[in-house]
Amino acid sequence: MDEKDKEYIAHIAEYLKNVDYIKPGEVPDIELYMDQVTTFMDSHLASFKRFDDDKILTKTMINNYSKFNLLPPSSKKKYSKDHMLLLIFIYYFKNVLSINDIDAIMEELRENYFNKSDGSLSLNDIYGRIVDNETEQIINTTKDILRRQSATKEMFEDEEDPERRRYLEQFALISSLNFDICIKKSIIEYLVDNVLKSDDDKKKK
Repeated sequence: MDEKDKEYIAHIAEYLKNVDYIKPGEVPDIELYMDQVTTFMDSHLASFKRFDDDKILTKTMINNYSKFNLLPPSSKKKYSKDHMLLLIFIYYFKNVLSINDIDAIMEELRENYFNKSDGSLSLNDIYGRIVDNETEQIINTTKDILRRQSATKEMFEDEEDPERRRYLEQFALISSLNFDICIKKSIIEYLVDNVLKSDDDKKKK
């Protein structure tokens, strides 16, 4: 393994180490105004920005989420911790799924767990358990990417030009990751169409 490879692997490992869910304890327990919500999200999800001037969440986005019923209305222009948790879920989902699919996925959360204080399972409990599980997944993802990167080095050993070989290796890694995303997106859509929406239809009948 040459120095460029070592540097590349170290860069990926460092990047993935900084990519994380917002911890439940980091979400304020007090109600926030919209400006405070967007500032919080922009700060705590900064590692997902591709460019420095990218916006994680804007007032327009929040208004649209409310318009499409993805997010319950604010109370006197203030947003609760449960609002924040739903917004975090929406942020991750919207990179992959349509508004309609997100609505189908989150309907039960809004109806049965949003701002509930009856002593049963809360939205914060649900979010916390998912975060705990995803923390382990980040570790597995790091290992998987490094494994794939190592595998691509064996694919194009017959390309003698080192720059072209490096390009082909990176192209193969991107293709592999992209295919993985496509497969998982397809599985999510299948679950939405054949599990969540079918259950929804049964309730309406």
